[in-house]
Parts: sequence; structure tokens; C-alpha cells
Amino acid sequence: MWSTRALRAHLLADGLAGPVATPRETSLRSYRLFAAGDPRVTLGLVPAGRWDEGALLRLMARRCGVSPDPAYRVGPDRIDPERTLDALDAFAERLGEAAGRRAPVLLGTGHPHRLLGFYVALADALSAAGCLVLTPAQGRCVDITTRFGVRTHLLDYVRGVAFVRARDLSAAGRVPGAHSHSPLPVRAALESAADAGGPLPELVIGDHGWVCGAGQLGIETIGPADTDDPALFVGEAEGQVSVTVPLDDGVRAESYRPLTRYVLNRACLSR
Repeated sequence: MWSTRALRAHLLADGLAGPVATPRETSLRSYRLFAAGDPRVTLGLVPAGRWDEGALLRLMARRCGVSPDPAYRVGPDRIDPERTLDALDAFAERLGEAAGRRAPVLLGTGHPHRLLGFYVALADALSAAGCLVLTPAQGRCVDITTRFGVRTHLLDYVRGVAFVRARDLSAAGRVPGAHSHSPLPVRAALESAADAGGPLPELVIGDHGWVCGAGQLGIETIGPADTDDPALFVGEAEGQVSVTVPLDDGVRAESYRPLTRYVLNRACLSR
């Protein structure tokens, strides 16, 4: 069982918070693209308000802890570990509420190489608590725009957690999971669940387009986001996203295990 103090030390030691690997210039570029309405960074979210670069920087300073100084343009970005801890507590509270009412849930990730284990542990705990962990549209083709053009991906699940695989019929065996920001996979999953007569998820847990795509449709969503993912923080500020946890989403997969234990214990879902 991890105390708040121990988890804070872990966040800093493993680069999940504090100075993070995401460069400041990458974050600022994302804010510019979001302000311009670029779908690569809006992630399926249609903001209700107008968000220019200055407003986004101020929001990210409040919610994430990045430097509010617009003159700071090159170097490491930063996440305030206290904001991460507060958001993890809110995240755990939502998990506990969903488990308490045995709500149907959907979990999906655009970071299968990093965050799959984190979500699998949540799916296992929610299932053990009586929640129905949904797996709609498994095997469905989803055409996603990438930097190489439109590519067909397959929607897949591992132990109740959705992600996409790049379809490569010439490859032997299964193609590994792909990094994706697209909201199209969650839309496909929700459409399939609706076409089958339900149930639909009462809570979506994930990142990137899984959170923003579902939140835009009015479904409660929670998940982590890095300093270059302003869409989730805008969604939280406007009410489409319930909880956004600021953290580096690209560190070693093993680094997220203490977070799993912490939130499951806080949610009274530890076994």
C-alpha cells in the first residue's frame, strides 16, 4: 500500500511528475494546433468556448503545473506532483462510485505499450467488484489518419482494455498495438454497443481520443494526460471530462504500477 508521501517521491523519481520528458516546445506546438482546431490535438473534443494559445497556457499552468511564462519556450516541461496526487484521488473516487453501483464500464488506450497494464489492473478490479467490462466492436476495422496517410486499424481488446492494431496482413502473427490519438475507435465501440441494444458504458476510462471522444458524447470519462494533451484539460474545464490526471504518459510501463495500487486502495478495490 502506497502512502501519498511515498507516491509523490515515486512520481518525481520516475519522471511521471516534476520535470518531465515532454519538451516545452512540443507542448506549445500542441497549444497552437488546438487553438487552430487541428483534429490531431482536439482528439474528438469540440470545445464550447474559444481557446487561444494564451488561454490554453494559463489553463495548463492551473491544471497541470507547467510554467505560465509565455517567454519560456525551450527546455523541459513540468508537472506539479501535488496536482497529480489530487487528481489521482478524484480518479479513485470516480472508480469507487462506479464500482459501488456496478456500472458498465469501457476502458481504452492510445498508449498500449505504456499504459495497457495500468488499465488492465483497473478492469480486473472493476470486474471483480461486479461491473460489466464492455468489449464491443472487437475486430472491427477503423480507418485512422496518420502522418503516413489514412491507415486501416483493427480494434482489439486485452483483458477488457481496448486499443488499435495497425492492420498488416503480410506480418506473421498479431501486429502490436499502435499509438493513437484518434477518437474513432471509441466511436466505433459505442456505435457497436448501441447497435447491439446495449448496455452502454456509464464510465469510460482511458486517454487521448478515448476520453475526449466519449466525453463529447456526454459519457462520464476519466484518464491521464501529458503536458502536450490540452484537449483533456479543456474538456475537464468545460465539463465534458470528469477527471484528468496530469502525468507523463510515456515513461516505462512498470512506473505506473504504484499508481494502480494507490488508486485501487483509495477506491477500496484492492484485493
